[in-house]
Amino acid sequence: MSYFTVHSIRVSWTVILLLGYFVYLFLGAAVFQMLEKQAESHTRSNFQLAKLKFLTNYSCLDGPALERFVQIIIDAWDKGVNPTGNSTNPSNWDFSSSFFFAGTVVTTIGFGNLSPSTVGGQVFCVFYALFGVPLNLTFLNILGRSLNGYLKRLERSAQKSSNHKQVTKIFTMVFFLIIGTVLFLVFPPLLFSHVEGWTYGESFYFAFITLSTIGFGDYVVGTDPDKHYISIYRSLAGVWIVVGLAWLALLFNLGSRIMGRIFQLKWQRKKSKPEVKHGPKQEDCT
Repeated sequence: MSYFTVHSIRVSWTVILLLGYFVYLFLGAAVFQMLEKQAESHTRSNFQLAKLKFLTNYSCLDGPALERFVQIIIDAWDKGVNPTGNSTNPSNWDFSSSFFFAGTVVTTIGFGNLSPSTVGGQVFCVFYALFGVPLNLTFLNILGRSLNGYLKRLERSAQKSSNHKQVTKIFTMVFFLIIGTVLFLVFPPLLFSHVEGWTYGESFYFAFITLSTIGFGDYVVGTDPDKHYISIYRSLAGVWIVVGLAWLALLFNLGSRIMGRIFQLKWQRKKSKPEVKHGPKQEDCT
């Protein structure tokens, strides 16, 4: 455990990291509350006002009946059924969509917009995740090491033609990050924006939230009942998720190693002045 000294007080880097971690969480909570609470209150007020107007326009309905109908809509949404449109909406459990769902299970993304509703499906999901999550981690580890190996080979080949090894290493790393960013975080949102009708900002937000396995579920591809998707659209999105996960995991690992090295740097303690050894005093013979 490394320490550093401040005004003769030994402080552990582990304690500093722990405090910094929770300060970061508290700061995030405060910012999210400041940005989102007012919007939530506005949405809640509008919803209550819309319910009152609905009851006014349709006097044959009473409040409890409307609440029951709203609950039916919520239950349908929780089970992955979009309440808009009609019964001809595409199934959430065709093979392409099921493949996409299986990918969200083993990658632990879990968008939350779709989940098994049968007992058999729920039991199978538990065991499927029990074996699938370690398998996925192993696969991502191997894929990440392969990407890291390609990166090192690229560094070695670049260093052979350059005498500035450190500059070449940084340039290679930046090149790798740029290529990965374009392939997984710049180009796919363009496609999602075109197909889903989202803005590019919303598509980029979806891409990052998905690849980082956060998966809020506020944006999910292939769920708009008014759109006609090609049959393999969600399957291709699943493949993008798996490969993109490996790249972003490598990026996060790199960032973690850099931060770890920063926090593991041992600050030099204030060196105590070396004691000056004096020999025995010589008595004055005079």
